[in-house]
Amino acid sequence: MQASGYYRPETMAEALRVLAGGPTTIAAGCTDLLAATQRRALEGPVLDITGVGALHGIEITADGVRIGAATTWSNVVRTDLPPAFNMLRQAAVEVGSVQIQNAATVAGNICNASPAADGVPCLLALDAEVELSSLAGVRRVPLGAFITGVRQVDLQAGEMVTALWVPPSGMGGTSRFLKLGARRYLVISIAMVAARLVVEKGCVAQIAIAVGACSAVATRLTQLEEALIGLPANATLCRAVSDDLILPALAPIDDIRADGQYRAHAAAELVRRALRDLTGEAL
Repeated sequence: MQASGYYRPETMAEALRVLAGGPTTIAAGCTDLLAATQRRALEGPVLDITGVGALHGIEITADGVRIGAATTWSNVVRTDLPPAFNMLRQAAVEVGSVQIQNAATVAGNICNASPAADGVPCLLALDAEVELSSLAGVRRVPLGAFITGVRQVDLQAGEMVTALWVPPSGMGGTSRFLKLGARRYLVISIAMVAARLVVEKGCVAQIAIAVGACSAVATRLTQLEEALIGLPANATLCRAVSDDLILPALAPIDDIRADGQYRAHAAAELVRRALRDLTGEAL
């Protein structure tokens, strides 16, 4: 495969100068980019960011956890992170095969903006923010505002995703990721759920629940979260999860994997199972 204008810089400054020159295809793991290309060559210029060291790795700082844009899902699996990140590591092993996990990047997962992107519900439940950089400066936006629709993101001319940040407010508690597909591995989700739970004095002090593959973009269930605050963190929590607190927030489609009604009710059941696992109580 040949590309018209291929750049592989080693510094952020070089990468941003390339972006400032005009429309550019950013390449990282390329696990979706190449598969979606219908031609024999990528349309240039192409900016390969895998050589930029500052974009790799996960760092725990006073401002939260920084996940570099070129960090692979295998990196996520291997990194020692707080229990709040359990769901992200569980999702990481669901991203295709091990070979895909070794190449696919966390930032690529969000920039691809697929409704069924495995990492997005987890990052939403971690209150993640997206760091966007250009020659004009750096800005951060909540992940929920960055992904605006199917294959649509808030990425302005000359900008690129340089990191994802999980603030201290999103690092509490423990978490769980559950995914339903037609088979166990190498499958696009019918529905998936990420849940993070903070318990204080036996009750729910903080909770974050996000559903993927059941709307144009993954969705936080804020109405359900508000209803569960203060409840005992035991089997009562699962019984308090009614479909009425979940289904209005979803807009699942019918496709070859499942119809919309099945998706919605599967999502509700996954929420209950995730909370059951987190509380350690049987239904």
